[in-house]
Amino acid sequence: MNFCKKNLKRFITCAFLPISLALFGLAHAQDVNRKAAPTSVTGADNKIRNIDGVAAVVNTGYITRKEIDDRVAALQKQGVKAPDAAEFRKAVLERLIIEKIQMQNAEQEGIKVTNKDLDRIIGDIAAKNKLSYAEFRSKVNASGTSFERYKESLREDVLLTRYREREVDARIKISDAEIDNFIAERARVISGKGAAPRSAAPGAGGGPEEIDVAQIFIPVDPGAGVGTQAEAKKKAEALLVAASGDVDFMQLGEIAAKENPKIKFQELGYRTPDRLPQIFYEAVRNLGSGQTAKVVLKSPAGFHVLKVLDRRTMIAGGAPQQEAPPLEVASSTPQAITIIQTNSRHILLRLRSGLTDQEAERRLQGFRDQIRTKTADFGELAKKFSEDGSAAAGGELGWMSPGDLVPEFEQAMNRLQIGEVSNPVKSEFGWHLIQVTDRRDGQLTVEKQRQFARANIRERKYEQAFQDWIRELRDSATVKILNAEDGATSTR
Repeated sequence: MNFCKKNLKRFITCAFLPISLALFGLAHAQDVNRKAAPTSVTGADNKIRNIDGVAAVVNTGYITRKEIDDRVAALQKQGVKAPDAAEFRKAVLERLIIEKIQMQNAEQEGIKVTNKDLDRIIGDIAAKNKLSYAEFRSKVNASGTSFERYKESLREDVLLTRYREREVDARIKISDAEIDNFIAERARVISGKGAAPRSAAPGAGGGPEEIDVAQIFIPVDPGAGVGTQAEAKKKAEALLVAASGDVDFMQLGEIAAKENPKIKFQELGYRTPDRLPQIFYEAVRNLGSGQTAKVVLKSPAGFHVLKVLDRRTMIAGGAPQQEAPPLEVASSTPQAITIIQTNSRHILLRLRSGLTDQEAERRLQGFRDQIRTKTADFGELAKKFSEDGSAAAGGELGWMSPGDLVPEFEQAMNRLQIGEVSNPVKSEFGWHLIQVTDRRDGQLTVEKQRQFARANIRERKYEQAFQDWIRELRDSATVKILNAEDGATSTR
């Protein structure tokens, strides 16, 4: 499990203790069931079926129904909503299968996390939260479990993370041409020329961009009743939850279509924006390769779950080009770029179950009023209320360059004068209250530009490489689903 997989600031340190304890229920559920289930199953199918609680056999191991129960409970405790309990349970089982396969492979390849490694990691987690090792141990014990059990769960999470990173990183290839293109485009944006809209943007080869979109489609007759519409939407939302995890998108569609022949899944192939349905393009225009649309799309024909499989540029002659040559602005000798850097701080209220947009806006507006009337200090409010790793530092994010922050945040920040406090701003991470504390002229050296470009290109490519790897793992494994629908305590 990667605790810092995504954050507002790409280089910001996560608040490890709250996150690790919040996710502990999930790790603990895995830990309990890994210990409860034997590592291998032998004998005929009828023997396996007689083992009480077995939901699926995965290679030489198996997953219990209690393991599914525990994972579902842990996810619900974290605020994950399940529109349809049965579909959600199937999606959870699929995640557990993928994790089981990864754990088996990692153990076979001799990947280990030593006690010394584990103590160092826990020490880092404690230090980032300004706790000693002993204080951190007490926090874990206070959460309702033993520290040793927590350590073993953490060990398995770290082992899986190392295995995934090793396998996926080896698949990601980044060329110098791609880095040059990225730097050139960023220089164009910083200089104020901006990038052309996607619908009209010619690629470096003179041709337009093409987007490869896949969809899982649940058809609904326009005249269908409210109940039928609601049922189809529930199914689509459950598939969206599953698609946001480690499950291969096309494989997920295949499974859904087998269960319900009315459900269709397809890869639309590479299309220019004008050849995509307008509602599809609006939903995916800002998505990178491997990203899934954040919401279910409703059309007159039914409900759609969309994913961008790839983006590419066409050469003027018509041949596709994955790695375009450097843009004209990058053909000259690379130089350091002068940029305006902004120092800001923020208060973040994360998106979660039980907190409506209206309530988040109301709370942040109240903080803003207190700051403007000087009855409260921004930094003190951030320390007390912000749900971000920067809270301990009063919400300070440090010096940011253009492109370092998510667009919604950066656009609002750029409109502020020094000392000014924004209105509440919503991003994919939650609701923010932003204050700019200073600005300065800075320079990005050529080496820094290339490091930044490589990191961003890798981030774009990682998701697709990860999904390809997951698909290969799943296809190469022997999996037999036995009884996933019932809970562990259900009557057989």
